[in-house]
Amino acid sequence: MTPSPPSSLARSVWGTGPGLLLAHGAGSDVRDSFGPVIGTLAESRTVVGPDFPGSGSTPLADRALSLDILADEIVESAVQSGVHSFAISGFSMGTTVAVRAAVRHPERVTALVLSAGFAFPNPRLRLAIDTWRSLGRSDPAGRDLAAYLSLMVGGPDWLDERSGAEIEEQLGLFAAGMPPGADAQLALFDHIDVRPDLAAIRVPVLVVSPARDLLITPLHSRELANGIPGAELAVLDCGHAIAAERPAEWAELIRKFLDRVDGLGV
Repeated sequence: MTPSPPSSLARSVWGTGPGLLLAHGAGSDVRDSFGPVIGTLAESRTVVGPDFPGSGSTPLADRALSLDILADEIVESAVQSGVHSFAISGFSMGTTVAVRAAVRHPERVTALVLSAGFAFPNPRLRLAIDTWRSLGRSDPAGRDLAAYLSLMVGGPDWLDERSGAEIEEQLGLFAAGMPPGADAQLALFDHIDVRPDLAAIRVPVLVVSPARDLLITPLHSRELANGIPGAELAVLDCGHAIAAERPAEWAELIRKFLDRVDGLGV
């Protein structure tokens, strides 16, 4: 096998134990996508969290992004961290990166957890992403983009329970937190299609579907689960932002699944 070039991705490593590699969503970073579940997972695993180009401390890429590039880079970031085999937990667009990594690097990937994910963006998702990109280009730190993202990623019930002050705080976080690489990451939606990869996956897979996701609807999770041999499907009562709405339940689903895969018990 030809050695892979060193990964250019900035990364953090937490905990000890069996390997777990994180693949975050577009327009996000590893801490934003996975947030409070990282600490729980790191109690029994070595968790490697790379940031995609233009997110976190990773500089913007000097070439167009592709799923193959991101898949190879996140795998190499784990290897460079001393973790040579690992499960991958992908969130949102990171699920497609995780799927591609499992197909390109079957000797390293032991299991997949695909949360709020998709195999191919349907017309509604494409429209949502196009709107996000348009608002981001015109005013990336503006209230309109922040309000749009709040409506798309927050579950309806969760948003309705927020006070006016909490909503304003969230809008401020969205306005201040958009990474410089967001548009390049979102541009991948024009080309993503991992449907042909699904049947080739030969590792245990858990698909986590947020029941109230308005951005990447449950239809996408069902497509993933139906396309991957032996995949399990679990449903959480929340919107797209699982880490904000159901962090404890999400962490427990991931932990129990991976413990069972690794024969550690539950």
